[in-house]
Amino acid sequence: MNNSSTNGDAGLPPRKVHLAEQPVAVVREQVRMDELPEFFGRAFASVMAAAQRQGAAPAGPPFARYHGMPGETVDVEAGFPIAGGFTTADGVEAGTLPETDALEALHSGPYDTLQHTYGAIQQQMQADGLIPADTMWEYYLSDPEKEPDPATWQTRVVWPVAGRTG
Repeated sequence: MNNSSTNGDAGLPPRKVHLAEQPVAVVREQVRMDELPEFFGRAFASVMAAAQRQGAAPAGPPFARYHGMPGETVDVEAGFPIAGGFTTADGVEAGTLPETDALEALHSGPYDTLQHTYGAIQQQMQADGLIPADTMWEYYLSDPEKEPDPATWQTRVVWPVAGRTG
């Protein structure tokens, strides 16, 4: 197998974007890194159930937002962008992804190679004189249950800009 194809975003460089504020419904916890898959499954199911009870609907793919750099554990929220009114209930919080300038890149491949895409974004920020924010998020564009081959998975990585250097 040729591992050169697992280096991230199919050769496309990270691009600058301006994102509008997005209402979301999430479950937020402090999670051990090795327990993220279980947390995501539980969080996505809880958010879907709570949204359905309130007549709200997902307005995009599932995502996870990381607060701070991951270590042994990470402060993470997982859920969906939401359309329709949603209020905090049943352990699911109403919130927003902020309006922001960011760099984003499309990662192709298994989740355990995402560090390559984050590295490309960091390099681009450094080259552009930008300071990365301490939060970043990932939209999961592929459903592993429907697409079992990790090589085909796509993840949109968004890393907001906190400011400029110098």
